[in-house]
Amino acid sequence: MAKNVRQKLGLIVACVLCLGAVVYTAARQEKQRPSPSAQASCKFQDGKGITVAYSSPRMKGRKIFGGLVPYGEVWRLGANEATTFVNTAEVNADNKSIPAGNYTIFATPKEDSWTLIVSKKTGEWGIPYPGETSDLVRMDMKTSKVSPVENFTIAFDQGGSTCTMRAQWETTSATIRFDEAK
Repeated sequence: MAKNVRQKLGLIVACVLCLGAVVYTAARQEKQRPSPSAQASCKFQDGKGITVAYSSPRMKGRKIFGGLVPYGEVWRLGANEATTFVNTAEVNADNKSIPAGNYTIFATPKEDSWTLIVSKKTGEWGIPYPGETSDLVRMDMKTSKVSPVENFTIAFDQGGSTCTMRAQWETTSATIRFDEAK
């Protein structure tokens, strides 16, 4: 009987050690990812807001727009998993409405303008793009030139009832203003 108890205890210890090794390995892999996870959020005056979760690739001396990210093609707006857009308030941008909810966002960069695509399909890997039939809205983004940005970054500028999303990489900044619907 004691031998049976020792075997069971040994099996439990082995399982706990294996689980610990899996968790440790997963945590290390996240730290070592070439495009680590990142998040940006903005809150409106009433506490509702927008959160974007994405993976942040690095430039690493590469030509990004018009090279790694071809002009005129849908891009996952980051790397790895699809970039998520979660808004807890209905928002308006580019004269279009986005109800509160969970979405995936993509972009079509061009040399002088970008289009932001809000897709109703969620939970997919970053590519392939699920197609226009899954689009909720497409909106124009304003672009400008900036000093080189090594890490792809999404950030928000807050101003009362507005949140302006900024996507920057290489020498391009693309922005779009979201207004909380009243």
